Amino acid sequence: MKRAIVTLNAGSSSLKFALFSLPGDGAPTALATGLADGIGTSPRLKIRDGDGRITVDRALESGLDHAGVLKILLAWITENTAHLALIAAGHRVVHGGTQFSAPVRVDGDVLARLQALVPLAPLHQPHNLAAIRALGEMRPDLVQVACFDTAFHATNAPAITSYALPRALTAQGVRRYGFHGLSYEYIASVLPDYLGPRAEGRVVVAHLGNGASMCAMQGRKSVTSTMGMTALDGLPMGTRSGAIDPGVLLYLMREKGMGYQALSDLLYNESGLLGVSGISSDVRVLLASPAPEAAEAVEMFCYRIARELGALAAALGGLDALVFTAGIGEHAAPVRARACALSAWLGIALEAGANRANGPRISAPQSAVPVYVIPTNEDLMIARHTAMILAPEGA
Repeated sequence: MKRAIVTLNAGSSSLKFALFSLPGDGAPTALATGLADGIGTSPRLKIRDGDGRITVDRALESGLDHAGVLKILLAWITENTAHLALIAAGHRVVHGGTQFSAPVRVDGDVLARLQALVPLAPLHQPHNLAAIRALGEMRPDLVQVACFDTAFHATNAPAITSYALPRALTAQGVRRYGFHGLSYEYIASVLPDYLGPRAEGRVVVAHLGNGASMCAMQGRKSVTSTMGMTALDGLPMGTRSGAIDPGVLLYLMREKGMGYQALSDLLYNESGLLGVSGISSDVRVLLASPAPEAAEAVEMFCYRIARELGALAAALGGLDALVFTAGIGEHAAPVRARACALSAWLGIALEAGANRANGPRISAPQSAVPVYVIPTNEDLMIARHTAMILAPEGA
């Protein structure tokens, strides 16, 4: 019987998953992908086959939690893949701290160490770990592998990861980590297919989605990125503020009486594109809106992309290629066009038709810096890591 692995990415009200077969050569092949959203209120499950065709699209029981959705997912896998034996699950875990710089098989000790990192990612880590625990109770026979969004940035130098704070705080874990590492790692793995030898040079990748960040790579390794200790730093995002003067927070505490929860809600859920526009966190909605506030939000987003690109190019000592990826990066041609227009001083020039067609190469022939749109695939990256953990065990 052929083997299979499932990848899981658990959010506060969603569960993204993918099913892969694992042939003898260990190279995972996608069989299905899916998303359950609205968990806890009005959950809905949508599953696509390996060719992208929707095979399931139905409402689930109202109020169903993550464990309930996982149970339905496992039943679906059993019913629809009788020729496969599910042997492992790979999980996206947002924070690995300084302890985990590579994927790891989960056991009680690992789970306890990951739990200790919850204060570093309080809005993400608990949901990641809850899925691991729930699956462990349902299927204790499955190997579970944690794959970290921070691990790709473990190559960053101490001068880059340190804040200008007392060293005692740095020693306690108050430092820059960087995120979206699974996405960046996937892009790094396919860069030679697009860039050839230039892939080993100075490349900036812009992962632009509801969560957004940028990463400077050299030799396909992370040099630095825009996110820091948490996934709140750097670019403005759908509902997150991105980088902000810490004095603003002191002001809000002193003058507005805002405490931890109020500040957390403000910075994570009420800011970014939603906060500036007052309309939506969705770039598609903002681009289609005639409201000046929508245009201002998009302009701010593009300006910040260009500003960070300049800073990352400086960190690299030059720029050999620029890559856009993730939902906005792959599909929002006007955002790419504006960000690149603001970066023309770097020698970047787009070809309008190629940009409207979403690439893959969108730069003009005369552009000093080639610009590409490359789809990311975090699920496949997690599946690859899980397969590698299994291989030495002969599982």
